[in-house]
Amino acid sequence: MTPVNTALFFTLVATAGSSFSFNATATDAVSTEQAAIEHISVRHKQAYRGDVPFRLQPQALETLSLEMLTDNGISGFQQALDLSGSIARQNNGGGLWDSFSIRGFPGNENMPSGYLVNGFNAGRGFSGNRDLSNIEYIEIMKGPGSALFGRSEPGGTVNIITKKPQFVPQGYLQLAAGKFDQYRLEGDYTSAVNDKLAFRINGAVQDYGSFRDYVGNEKTVFTPSLSYLVNENTTLNYEFEYLQQQQLFDRGVVVLNNNLKTLPRSRYLGEPDDGPTKVDASGHQLTLDTRLWQDWTLLAGLGYRESALEGYSSDAELAAGRQSLLSDGETLTRQRRYRDYDSEDLTLRLELSGNVQLAGFQHHLLLGADAYDYSLYTRLDRYRGAAGSYSLNMYQPVYGQQQPQPVNLYINDETQHGVGVYLQDHIDLAEHWHLSAGVRFDRISQKLTELVSAVASRQQFSRLSPRLGLVYEYNAALTFYSNYSEGFVPLSGTDFNRTMFEPEESESLELGAKFSVGNTQGTLALFDAKKSNILTSDPLNATFQATLGKARSRGIELDLHSHVSDSLYVDFSYALMDTRTVGEALNADWGSLVPDGSRLVNVPKHNASLVLTQLLQLAGKDSKAGLRLRYVSRRLGDSVNPDYRLPSFTLVSLFTSIQLSEQLSAQLNINNLFDRHYVHNSYNQLWTVPGEPLSYQASVRYQF
Repeated sequence: MTPVNTALFFTLVATAGSSFSFNATATDAVSTEQAAIEHISVRHKQAYRGDVPFRLQPQALETLSLEMLTDNGISGFQQALDLSGSIARQNNGGGLWDSFSIRGFPGNENMPSGYLVNGFNAGRGFSGNRDLSNIEYIEIMKGPGSALFGRSEPGGTVNIITKKPQFVPQGYLQLAAGKFDQYRLEGDYTSAVNDKLAFRINGAVQDYGSFRDYVGNEKTVFTPSLSYLVNENTTLNYEFEYLQQQQLFDRGVVVLNNNLKTLPRSRYLGEPDDGPTKVDASGHQLTLDTRLWQDWTLLAGLGYRESALEGYSSDAELAAGRQSLLSDGETLTRQRRYRDYDSEDLTLRLELSGNVQLAGFQHHLLLGADAYDYSLYTRLDRYRGAAGSYSLNMYQPVYGQQQPQPVNLYINDETQHGVGVYLQDHIDLAEHWHLSAGVRFDRISQKLTELVSAVASRQQFSRLSPRLGLVYEYNAALTFYSNYSEGFVPLSGTDFNRTMFEPEESESLELGAKFSVGNTQGTLALFDAKKSNILTSDPLNATFQATLGKARSRGIELDLHSHVSDSLYVDFSYALMDTRTVGEALNADWGSLVPDGSRLVNVPKHNASLVLTQLLQLAGKDSKAGLRLRYVSRRLGDSVNPDYRLPSFTLVSLFTSIQLSEQLSAQLNINNLFDRHYVHNSYNQLWTVPGEPLSYQASVRYQF
């Protein structure tokens, strides 16, 4: 399917879906004994949200439901985000972390992307690939959130909402097996200890082979939680997360002359004898939610996370002067690295929300304060030899050669401390008009010590992040909104004079409409965002960095959920993103000039996802069948080589499930049905991550 035909197909489906109506209801039959427990109010209020309904908030919000994730056989966070047209994959750190851009803006390409879990920052540090076994749904809050959350990318913020303990016993066990020797056991169970205390235990163990030679992924996830009803107005919740993961560090394949089939997709160019890189991560969340009086609530929270990543890798050498491949076309010169990364992250927050009548207007107020203490230790050792040293014939690789010992490149010990206060007032101005005004003040201190040279740098800075939004509620089914926001993100490192960097700064303007037409609900948004103080190489001292870069992203988004009939529904997400540099800049790694108006790496201009789900009867059993289409347009594959472009692709996937009995169900997922050759993301033509070929997975679930 050509890009033009694919885009036309998505447009026709979206247009057809908008003419149908949506009417989803859910009912649960419970016993008298269960109902006696269920009457107790269990509160799980979200932070930074207040009491304003989504349709009256001046912001686009996309939700990925648990049902859609389950139907599509998705168990990983990065794969879940592929369902959003606004999100594109970025450098995934050899397959060991999740990295993405929102509305065209990535974060630091050498770090995992930031995201929230129940409003707590969970993206700092190196916590491996996020698992979905304890996720209830995922929110993609588009546009900058610094006026509430603090540090935030201008494209938006992803917030994961986890499953909470329930007082009615329920749970499941699921066993899945798939192509490439992929096996996974997942479970979830919740119940009441007594009429005050409920618990939930969930997690997963997986042993995944891969279409990539030698590369496998072993992961264990364990996530228990407790909810305690202090009284009828107060709930105390505790959640624990543990993850252990290991796999070979994998930079992908080499692509020469824009030919994706230069090498087989399975070809591994690292060294199996390096052994797996290991990740250990744990997290704690404690929240107290209490209703103070009629319309006012207090939410307090404490979060603590720690992570560690350690291991060796053998990666293709990117420096042209050291790379034999560029002269003989077959000998790949490699470098060898050792990584030892550790992080700790402590967060406190306190929030008061409610509404009050003042000066003849209804005010929905949100007042809060938070603080964090974050430390990051990064050690990188590296071996780099002359061209041809520690090499591999990429067409006929022979592994197991003597491995050179890396020498220390740097050891950095960084700490950040931040305190912020915020206020938001959503005012019901008139029958149809609403004004939302918010501001946040942050005070942040940073210290970075280069342990090898014993040079320490430090700084303190303050930032004021405002947000102003206007909503016109035409009727209950249609609202229009506008929103202006400013944001920031602290930067790590120092310049040539050992001075720490001022933070990245952003400003964003958004116009949109939220609608509910018959059985269709959706959001249409237009956005224009700018980002400055992006790290680039210092033009006078190319081995150091300076805050010189700027970028701008403009585009259109459309998100739809539609019930075409009682048994057929559609989920559609599309984004057009025109993301480019503003002004000439020097690339941070190579010192090469990046011209004004250059596109950003791995960001497609067109990105779309479509899921069709049909309810049906098979042999008298309740069943589902579905089709998923994903389209990603052409992208830049290397920031210093504008000729290296990643081709567009369209993937077709199928799923079907059947309810065999009241408790037992089975499911089959087929991905990349037509076995398309495609690329997920690229750092360079020598570090290009191929997508998975045709694959399948069968699973059986026992519900209790």
